[in-house]
Amino acid sequence: MNKRKLTVLHINKFHYMRAGAETAYFRTAVLLEKAGHKSAFFSMHHHKNLNYGDIKYFLPFFLPNVELAKSNYNLLEQLRISGRILYSFKARDLLSRMLQEYKAIDIAHLHNIYHHISPSILPALRKRNIPVVMTLHDYKMVCTSYSMWANGTRCEDCAGGKYFMALKKRCVKNSISKTLLSTLEMYLHQKFLDIYDNVDIFISPSLFLRDKFREMGFRKEIVYLPNFIDIENRNDFSPVTDEEREQQERAVVYFGRLSEEKGLWTLIKAAELSSGTGNNKIIFKIIGDGPLRKRLEEAVKEKGIDNVIFLGFMNHDRMWGEIKRSRAVVIPSEWYENNPLSVIESFALGMPVIGARIGGIPELIENGRTGLLFESGDAEDLAQKLRYIIDSPARLSEMGRNARLYAERELNSQRHYDKLLQIYDLAMHKRAHNK
Repeated sequence: MNKRKLTVLHINKFHYMRAGAETAYFRTAVLLEKAGHKSAFFSMHHHKNLNYGDIKYFLPFFLPNVELAKSNYNLLEQLRISGRILYSFKARDLLSRMLQEYKAIDIAHLHNIYHHISPSILPALRKRNIPVVMTLHDYKMVCTSYSMWANGTRCEDCAGGKYFMALKKRCVKNSISKTLLSTLEMYLHQKFLDIYDNVDIFISPSLFLRDKFREMGFRKEIVYLPNFIDIENRNDFSPVTDEEREQQERAVVYFGRLSEEKGLWTLIKAAELSSGTGNNKIIFKIIGDGPLRKRLEEAVKEKGIDNVIFLGFMNHDRMWGEIKRSRAVVIPSEWYENNPLSVIESFALGMPVIGARIGGIPELIENGRTGLLFESGDAEDLAQKLRYIIDSPARLSEMGRNARLYAERELNSQRHYDKLLQIYDLAMHKRAHNK
């Protein structure tokens, strides 16, 4: 392995903690810097941006999540917005100017760039013969809507490059204009320009995503590298103690985005089945926010479900405390989860996870050892698993300890760093060979 210290260009469309992709983006940079490597960043300006890295070449903030056909934009503005989504000359030019100043970039590590930055930056990197790796956080390379989820159910209709199928379902925000624009984007990038051929190696955090990409017809090189957690250097991920376990409430907790694909209707139904009375009742805590929150709250109120508590958004310290006061974490997803940080972070806290048997979740949860698996979308199965385990504190404690050990052994920062440097070496060798 190459032992020299590298200068890594990290690229992601958001430069603040927004979701899992941003967490991976920042954690990767910090991990490398601790080992003596240098970082440079390319992203967008935003008032929430972290004060981290040189931002003078960042793109002006751009939010393309608009309904062009129903907005106040005139035709010229609509064309300009659509053009930037499809191919941002501004991003390409700003990055080119940055690379003129930062001449010592050894490798570029991309995360989420579509829409806001666009892959227009890739030829600029190739022109300077900079190796490129890209971490896959979702299914955008093979799915027009990025999530393989349409109209409330899983969808694989874009398989084999049949991106026009998205138009039949209006699968991007149920909007014909957004879906049309995303469909054009897919054909331009994947078929006409084949622009992602400028990426030397793709990184998949889950075996499931890697294999699903291949099933969908993606033929570029993908290397498996799961997400990690820096337990050794973070006091906020101290595991729940035996004393804390004795004080845990008869409750389970969900934390994350409140959206359709996350299986929250299944969670609410399981809560209704687990309401009971007295000692039979299981409390369901829901931490987070999102487009489904209001409808969920209305449904809970209308049905008189009294064992669901919506706690809204919480900062990490408060959230970890709330999680530790519960007996288990529930991940009820119904879409093809990749390598969810919610499971990894729960394990780091020494918490067992009750997770849906879908996507990359079963790769993390060893059924009966670090948690339990239930059939995705099956509220009765989830409720049954909860009834089985919630009154077994000794079993839950054992699972929690096993979960923490798994995070320490398999998902630690050193293991991730060693494999990441191997991937960087492979990408640099590949680019040098293909000059």
